[in-house]
Amino acid sequence: MTDYAVINPATGETLATYPTLTDAELETAIASADAAYREWRDTPVPERAALVRRAAELHRERRDELAAIIVREMGKPLSAALGEVDFAADITEYYADNAEKITGDQPIDILGEGTAVIRRSPIGALLGIMPWNFPYYQVARFAAPNLVIGNTILLKHAPQCPESAAAIDQLYQDAGLPAGAYVNIYATNDQAATVIADPRVHGVSVTGSERAGAAVAEVAGRNLKKVALELGGSDPFILLSTDDLDGAVQSAVDARLDNTGQSCNAAKRFIVVEGLYDAFLEKFTAAMTGAKLGDPFADDTDLGPLSSVTAAERLAAQVDKAVAQGARLVAGGTRDGAFYPATVLADVTPDMDAYREEFFGPVGVVYKVADEDEAVKVANDTPFGLGSYVFTTDEAQAARVADKIDAGMVYVNVVLADSPELPFGGVKRSGTSREMGLLAADEFVNKKLIRIAG
Repeated sequence: MTDYAVINPATGETLATYPTLTDAELETAIASADAAYREWRDTPVPERAALVRRAAELHRERRDELAAIIVREMGKPLSAALGEVDFAADITEYYADNAEKITGDQPIDILGEGTAVIRRSPIGALLGIMPWNFPYYQVARFAAPNLVIGNTILLKHAPQCPESAAAIDQLYQDAGLPAGAYVNIYATNDQAATVIADPRVHGVSVTGSERAGAAVAEVAGRNLKKVALELGGSDPFILLSTDDLDGAVQSAVDARLDNTGQSCNAAKRFIVVEGLYDAFLEKFTAAMTGAKLGDPFADDTDLGPLSSVTAAERLAAQVDKAVAQGARLVAGGTRDGAFYPATVLADVTPDMDAYREEFFGPVGVVYKVADEDEAVKVANDTPFGLGSYVFTTDEAQAARVADKIDAGMVYVNVVLADSPELPFGGVKRSGTSREMGLLAADEFVNKKLIRIAG
């Protein structure tokens, strides 16, 4: 029995299947991670960093091979797949380079005599539950900081990403990490719950849907385990003013179509002041429909298939329901197997389901607003709060709007600007934690106070 299979969404062909762990194999995996922790935590920080840095180097050395795997697994266009491998290498290297900073003591200015520091110590084996949309990037931003800190990793990848999961596991082995420091597990959801409940496992990080996050958090809460949640998003792209409408439109399209629209922090709702609305909608629609849909291995492909036929069917049903409820289909909206074209909706109102849903695919919803205040109101009228984008020529307005937006991230006049040193995460139903940057290294550590008398 297995839930793990490589099914090429472009062709529907099942290329490989992988057996799910037996319960005995799962017990061996947990024991291995727990035993490795006792060795890994005592390994000097420079040695841990050197091994993690070697993992970054192996990402680069195996770049073409790793990229081809995820094109087959989830349909990512090849150029984007190569970019993801590069980014995963950069993230991994960043934590190796900053090992001393993220593990160093933090002195405290005390009121009495003596000294006090916060010492960051590892806490043990951790479980990571990762999604299919960025098979390498998601793992890198969880595994790299925690390995540098001295924690060990049990990694449950998405069932449709077993080949990339195996490749990452092999990569860390080849980098020279001790057995058990990073362990890939082809586990069922029930087995994942068993891992979370096990007293040898001290925390869990999940990136995925609201439903997955809630299920994991429930089990973690019952077992008093720290949980980090990175969930969905319906990020606003607010256009208030511009001296380059074509550039703003291109930024909007880039932010919507990255990873064939299957990114939690992609711009999904385009909120445009009425003076720019008509021109923006016309240019945005033309640029969206100009995106080439096709073979993800082809150099000139902009959009590959969605991750599965099921994902495409789900997206098509959302769009059809929006239109049935009164939204205007400006362009697109016709599914072909797992392929779904760039699609534009307008005239969506608060009484429609589409107003608060996340469209996980290349669908952009365009809203007309009267002014800055209405733009902020629409932007915040969502259960999500991951990222956001503000385009304006007014610096004071940019600062004002950024302060008012209920989101974990605000990007002003720029898109696709994620970087290893920048923390990633949201509020509301988008999650509870931060990954990347130095903040990621504080999620699963013991911030131990050491107070010494004068």
